[in-house]
Amino acid sequence: MASRRRWTTEEILDAAAELLRTSDADTFSVRKLAAALGTDSSSLYRHFRSKTELLRAVADRILLAAMDGYRPEGDWKQRITALALRVREAFGQQPQLASVWGRYASSGTGSRLVMEEVLQALRASGLPDEEIPPRYHRIAVLIAALIASEAGVSTVTPAEHEQGMELFRVAVLGADPERFPALSHFAREVRPLGVERRAAFEEILAAQLAHIEAAASPPSPA
Repeated sequence: MASRRRWTTEEILDAAAELLRTSDADTFSVRKLAAALGTDSSSLYRHFRSKTELLRAVADRILLAAMDGYRPEGDWKQRITALALRVREAFGQQPQLASVWGRYASSGTGSRLVMEEVLQALRASGLPDEEIPPRYHRIAVLIAALIASEAGVSTVTPAEHEQGMELFRVAVLGADPERFPALSHFAREVRPLGVERRAAFEEILAAQLAHIEAAASPPSPA
C-alpha cells in the first residue's frame, strides 16, 4: 500500500490560502484543509500546533508579499502611507485573509518587517522614544481595522451589493424628517460605506499622521 504524500509547510500554506479564498476564518478548519490535501489532520499538526497558528502563518505571507521589493522613500509620513497602501493592496488581492489578520494578527517575518518599518519611520518623526510604542499601536489598529472593513465589503456578491444599495436608499432617502432631521437634510450627500474607500483610507490615515506630527513638533516660541 502506497504511503501518503508528505506535504511541506509551504504547500500546506498554499492550500490553506486557496481554501480561504472561498471561505472565512469561521468556517475554515484543519479538518477541511486536511481533506483538501487528501491527508489527515494529525499530519498537519506536525507543522502547526493549532488552527490559530496556521491562520497567523497564512496572514503573515500576505505581509511578506506586501514587503517584497519595498524600499523606504520620502519623509516618515510618506513611508508609513506607502507601507499602509502596500499592505492594503496585498490584502485586497486576498480579501478573505484580511479578517484573519485583523483577528489573529501575526508574529512571523512579514509582521516583523512591517513593525520595523513603522517604528523606524516614527523614530524619524521626532517623537521621543517613550511615545513611539503607543503611537505605533494606534497606527496598527487603524490600518488593520480599515483593511478588514474594506475587505468585508469587497467580498460581497453583486446580488448582495445591489440588495444592500436598495436598503441603503430606502433607509436614507426615506428617513422620517421629524425623527431623523439631520439624516433627512444630508440624505442625498451621504454615501454608502463601499464608495470611495481608497480616498477615505488615505484621509483617515493622514489625519492620524498629522496628529502625530503635531505631537512631535516643538511649540513655537511666544
